[in-house]
Amino acid sequence: MEEQAIVIAMVGALGIGAQWVAWRTGWPAIVLMLAAGFLAGPVFGLFDPEHAFGNLLEPMVAIGVALILFEGGLSLDFRELRHAGDGVWRLATIGVLLGWILGAAAGFYIAKLAFPVAVLFGGILVVTGPTVVIPLLRQSSVKTRPAAILKWEAIVNDPTGALCAVIAYEYFRKVAETPGATVFEVVPPMIVAAIMAGLMGYLAARLIAWSFPRGAVPEYLKVPVLLTVVIAVFVLSNQIEHEAGLVAVTVMGVALANMNVSSLRSIHPFKQNIAVLLVSGIFILLSASLKVEDLAYLNVNFGLFLLALLFLVRPATILLSLLGSSVPWNERVFLAWVAPRGIVLVAISGLFALRLSDLGYADGNALIGLSFAVVVATIVAHGFTVDLVARWLGVKGDTRPGLLVIGSTPWSIALAEQMHSLKTPVMVVDSSWQRLAVARRAGLPFYHGEILNEATEHNLDLTPFQVLVAATDNEAYNALVCNEFAHEIGRDSVYQLGKAGNDDDRHALPPSLRGRALFESGFGVADVNERHAQGWVFRKTKLSDEFDFKDARESLPETAHMLLLRRARTGTMRFFTHAARPEPRAGDTVITYSPPARRGPDEAVAKRGRKGGSSPLPA
Repeated sequence: MEEQAIVIAMVGALGIGAQWVAWRTGWPAIVLMLAAGFLAGPVFGLFDPEHAFGNLLEPMVAIGVALILFEGGLSLDFRELRHAGDGVWRLATIGVLLGWILGAAAGFYIAKLAFPVAVLFGGILVVTGPTVVIPLLRQSSVKTRPAAILKWEAIVNDPTGALCAVIAYEYFRKVAETPGATVFEVVPPMIVAAIMAGLMGYLAARLIAWSFPRGAVPEYLKVPVLLTVVIAVFVLSNQIEHEAGLVAVTVMGVALANMNVSSLRSIHPFKQNIAVLLVSGIFILLSASLKVEDLAYLNVNFGLFLLALLFLVRPATILLSLLGSSVPWNERVFLAWVAPRGIVLVAISGLFALRLSDLGYADGNALIGLSFAVVVATIVAHGFTVDLVARWLGVKGDTRPGLLVIGSTPWSIALAEQMHSLKTPVMVVDSSWQRLAVARRAGLPFYHGEILNEATEHNLDLTPFQVLVAATDNEAYNALVCNEFAHEIGRDSVYQLGKAGNDDDRHALPPSLRGRALFESGFGVADVNERHAQGWVFRKTKLSDEFDFKDARESLPETAHMLLLRRARTGTMRFFTHAARPEPRAGDTVITYSPPARRGPDEAVAKRGRKGGSSPLPA
């Protein structure tokens, strides 16, 4: 009992610690988690998951993988297929068959695996895995269509790859029992089992979609009920056929995502947290379970197999599958390179390694070490090159942090114009076409629609925007917008006009219900509208070693208010608020909100060499 508690604590610390280091360094999180688990397990022997959890380890990992696939299914919306559907359907059908055949051929002829082991491993290699693809897409800004294709392929092909492995295993098991058995004796029952599992997942999704909005489940029980139903569907489907549960939970997630169940929006932050915890924990457990003797199967032949997998199997699968499709060639080449493997590959390989050994195939034990080698090789190769390849092929989106401005008002348009002039990605969102007229005339990117509408999440790509400023004329609405997007963009990255309430202000909203206050003074909507009518403007001032923040402050009118600074190298925006004051550095650009330039004897000081509202760098 005590040993298990210690192992759980260590797994949590290593997994979340690796995620944090990845966030700080920009390295692929999966690589760090695999390294942490491998060092803690077989290298230093800090703990052994199999010894600690025994027979519970396999079902723990299986249920974790099922929850991850369900969470991934919830992120798939059929509206994304308007742009990526052609590529997705081809990769989910032709791509699976080609990938299986080419992967099995490479395993048999290059890795020198026994034919049954090669065929089964080729089926497992069809998977790419949302646990690695989605973090890579999150860390590297890739254009919408190739990102959507990779995400759909990863989530849809995970259960498909598992079923391919099951078909191969059942066929060779039947051949071992009944020589002369044919594929047709195995495949039809498997297809029927997959259809039944998918139907079970769909019916479970319909039950949730019917009961939640009607109040049949209280709010505080919705998350526990949903998780319990997912696990129950997974376990019951596996009773029909091994690994059919993965099909069921994936179908359940995709079905729920497309049933417009509004009450599911409230569980989004929770499901994201669950996914992070599960991915971290499972990767640590699996890599710590690796045995040194499993690595004995890694030889020159398998090194050549890895090269074939990276440079022959994947490119041939993608390029042949997408022949004649609407996907441009540069995106096809990008998709042909990016195919990292993850949890599902390792989990399924470990399961079938034992089953193949029971059938008398000695190479079955090789699948454990080989699967880890594939995961490490593909994650390292793709994780550290995805930015370079995307930039080289022209499929990389804007990597500079963007500013999402909610509300088209004279003040917000002036702010958007100033940031747009600094090459910061900007988007102005408003539900009124008339109010957006100013943004259109200014040549600013805009979106006409209600930002709180669920359809906006699919019509407007929010990936480039790391900061949100809610600046409509309604402070309560601004607070609602900030509260809605705090879990997605970050509580510290959503801002609104007006300051939070305190004991002396009973009418203002509390901090927990609103965004961070813009300006240290906490200017409200009425304050900025009044000053804008008086001619106040935004000014940008670039700092240097000779012209520091103090000099910039002295060059501005005394009543000027600091709004934000923009880092020169990264484009990151840091706001001056009552709770935080960023530290200006040489090269930063400071944005201030200032009254009109003064007239009189001090004009030379107030406008010292300014041109177009910008303070100069000293000569």
